[in-house]
Amino acid sequence: MKKYTGLDDITDLKELIAEAREIKKNPYAFEHLGKRKRLVMLFFNSSLRTRLSTEKAACNLGMDVTVMNFNSDAWKLEFEDGTVMNADTSEHIKEAAQVISQYGDVIAVRAFPTLTDKAKDESEYVISSFEKYASVPVVNMESATAHPLQALADAITITELSQQSKPKVVLSWAPHPKALPHAVANSFIGMMQKMDVDFTITHPKGYELSADVVKNSKVVYDQDEALKDADFVYVKNWSNYKEYGKVIATPETHSDWMVTSEKLGTAQFMHCLPVRRNVIVADEVLDGDQSVVIEQANNRTFSAQVVLKRILENLASKSQKEKLESSRYEY
Repeated sequence: MKKYTGLDDITDLKELIAEAREIKKNPYAFEHLGKRKRLVMLFFNSSLRTRLSTEKAACNLGMDVTVMNFNSDAWKLEFEDGTVMNADTSEHIKEAAQVISQYGDVIAVRAFPTLTDKAKDESEYVISSFEKYASVPVVNMESATAHPLQALADAITITELSQQSKPKVVLSWAPHPKALPHAVANSFIGMMQKMDVDFTITHPKGYELSADVVKNSKVVYDQDEALKDADFVYVKNWSNYKEYGKVIATPETHSDWMVTSEKLGTAQFMHCLPVRRNVIVADEVLDGDQSVVIEQANNRTFSAQVVLKRILENLASKSQKEKLESSRYEY
């Protein structure tokens, strides 16, 4: 694996999940891989699980870790080409990415969308700029439109806990008092499309996601109908896509979309966290035996660790090839 910025970087999902589950049994088995290697983690937005799990994953592999919060610790970056930098940006991504590449062997980036400029967000200008100008592998810790580490953790969780060969998985929208990104929903949908599951998306009319993401996935506007006989119910809010970044109805209007024990039935409850209690989901569900959110969060470490392991193995292989090539010219 040369990088991990999107689900397309996964070429063998079943093998990747199986490998992550083996790592989970013995997290320190490959700590030699990261010796004298450094992960630089760059945060343009807040984080709890992503920061702690990715840092733990790197340490489990023997890596050193540097964490930088760009909103407080660094110069404000410019991403536009040809701009006259006479305003509030002090450093261009062209120089910054190249310099950071000298300080780390892998760069991990977290940057949320504007939720005001759809074209700009969908260009993934932050993560794509690091990919373009960095000379080391880049990992996506959540970008404007994707959260591939979370989606991989979700896939690991469903694989571990499923009692059926082809479980019914439902992604359900739920109310929230503020506009939220589409990244988690987008990547979860993409991951389910790669897995052998019976997958359904449910949300109120008006909250349709990008057709390029949904593709041929089944969409049901009746939540009760969608949740019937589900094995896993993944609950997540997202803002309007057509009227980009808008909350087109008050939370109270769709308060009946909150997940309760009655709606959940016998399904297992999933959420990426953090979650608004008694808005997204009732206490009775979140505190009940059918909630797997803590195990889901635990698997964030092993989704990050299997990705970093494969990147480190690729770097080692590349280094070995370079040594062999250089030895051919020695006399």
